Amino acid sequence: MDFAKLFNDFSNIKVAVIGDVMLDTYWWGRVERISPEAPVPVVAMHKREQRIGGAGNVALNTVSLGAETTLFSVTGDDDDAEILMGLLQAEHIDTKYIIKSSERITTNKIRIISRNQQMMRLDSEVTDNISEDDEQLLFNNFTSFAKRYQPALVIFEDYNKGVLTETLIKKMIAYCKEHNIVTTVDPKRKNFFSYTGVDIFKPNLKEVKEGLNMLFDEVTEQSLKNIHQELHQILQHRISLITLSEKGVYIQKGNFAKIIPSHMRSIADVSGAGDTVIAVASLVYAATKDITLAAQIANLAGGLVCEEVGTVAVNKEKLLSECAALIV
Repeated sequence: MDFAKLFNDFSNIKVAVIGDVMLDTYWWGRVERISPEAPVPVVAMHKREQRIGGAGNVALNTVSLGAETTLFSVTGDDDDAEILMGLLQAEHIDTKYIIKSSERITTNKIRIISRNQQMMRLDSEVTDNISEDDEQLLFNNFTSFAKRYQPALVIFEDYNKGVLTETLIKKMIAYCKEHNIVTTVDPKRKNFFSYTGVDIFKPNLKEVKEGLNMLFDEVTEQSLKNIHQELHQILQHRISLITLSEKGVYIQKGNFAKIIPSHMRSIADVSGAGDTVIAVASLVYAATKDITLAAQIANLAGGLVCEEVGTVAVNKEKLLSECAALIV
């Protein structure tokens, strides 16, 4: 496999990412004493950092691999939205179709970290569904974009924050099917079974067990085949890609099924790893239509970002190097 050529080809792919964008805020500090006011640690903050999160992190990963990426979402009309827009634009992510709503606030996840460990997380957010007007505007924005730029790929990144409504999901998938656009999704529980007919359905093992109400301890190829069969009866999707944490990823397309094991890593933080996996798998599949290769590369990418603290995009050169060394 000529991985260098494949990675260069990513620049020819136009990607649309739709879903819940958010701001990831990190407060870094030292803990040297317990508060006299309550039995809690006192964190002496020495650094504050803000990063792109949620669907924005998926877009950041596709852009980091060279794909031209446009983001579709709804934020608040507030200071956090301005900060997030600035971060997205600095990374050359197209934000002109993002809607700002005075009825919402921009999701901001604040993580307090000491000695590279999370002490606490504070979430500022609204999780109600977006209004019907914003839903229609978002769909109109997408169809206008698609007619003009003809994207090859649409990634749904669902964090249960209300941007991806059941109606919007169904209209988007129907439009993409009609225009031969690859669709992939990283689902969450609220809309878990709304993505009927999607090309790649990528839950993690915990999400799929909860969604299907299945109980089992041992992860085997047969138990995963049973999961795919149950999912396919409901969704009629093309491919299951299930992340198995330290055990790797499982793929099934028709009768073909395979567990792709993970590689040894020094894990620092799993935040955002799922964003990286769906971004990389989707992009490689759109370029090659080879789900095994897509899963292998996404598996490596997910491991690489887990070696960093906080949500980060995969490094293209590191990933290319690992592909050449580890994928036969």
